[in-house]
Amino acid sequence: MGNQLFQEARRFVETAKAASPNDRQMAVEKAKNALSSAYANSTLAEQRQLQEMQNELE
Repeated sequence: MGNQLFQEARRFVETAKAASPNDRQMAVEKAKNALSSAYANSTLAEQRQLQEMQNELE
């Protein structure tokens, strides 16, 4: 099944990256919240991937 919070964070990041300029700020905020939630409950390997996703948003 995998880490549900990790999968959710990945979906939010992809959505934020594809968002229109008008929707981008809110989408990025949601993605960052999802990344934060997932980080605390992830393995080290997942945490590295989450950090990469965070970098993609900036």
